[in-house]
Amino acid sequence: MAYPRIATLRAYAVHFYTALGLAAALLAIIAAAEGRARDVFIFLGIALWIDSTDGMLARGWEVVVWTPRFDGRKLDDITDYLTYTFIPIFFAWRFELVTGAWLVVLPIVLMASAYGFCHKAAKTDDGYFTGFPSYWNIAVFYIYVLRGQPVVHALILLVLAVMVFIPIKYIYPSRTPVLRRLNLTMTALWFVAYCIITLQLERPDPTIVYLSLIYPIYYGVVSFYLHFRPQLDAWRDAVRARGH
Repeated sequence: MAYPRIATLRAYAVHFYTALGLAAALLAIIAAAEGRARDVFIFLGIALWIDSTDGMLARGWEVVVWTPRFDGRKLDDITDYLTYTFIPIFFAWRFELVTGAWLVVLPIVLMASAYGFCHKAAKTDDGYFTGFPSYWNIAVFYIYVLRGQPVVHALILLVLAVMVFIPIKYIYPSRTPVLRRLNLTMTALWFVAYCIITLQLERPDPTIVYLSLIYPIYYGVVSFYLHFRPQLDAWRDAVRARGH
């Protein structure tokens, strides 16, 4: 029967698409080793795009059904750990975003992120991440663009590493049902800004940089609000009950 063959080939095509993130990872780490910062973020941006779109393809084309002996999630996790964590942290070392005694923060980040990737509850059934979702590529991107002091960079990374272990729920843009359309729109607009800033990396337009920060702020505020909303609702109901 032709259709199952086509469906199986299509499912493996999705896995191949995911694996292209590994090619982007290799090119990114070569660029980092050679000191080409803009190229690093170009290749990490390609990997980010692949990771943002392969899940929808996988679910739509039922890769679990048609390639039951192949673990696409494991491939995705391997690729994501390289492009979201390892290469950005290597970049932070290569471009001296963190220096001196503060270099100890970098292996701490690698280990914290590994915990996050291996934690079985890292992705919830209701469409959220648990703990800081290892967006080290984005953190390092802004650290490089905004150019602060190495000690400040180290402290930012350390705080985020600690937040990996704090079970706060964060938006998973393509899966969180609440505000899903707005989340996806904000994510898409941010990615456009990321591309523009990356192309202008050594002298980016400050207006675009600061406007792009609206999305990380939105992401954090909405994530915290949705996580603590049940407690806030309970507190509000208790206050109303006392008022009566």
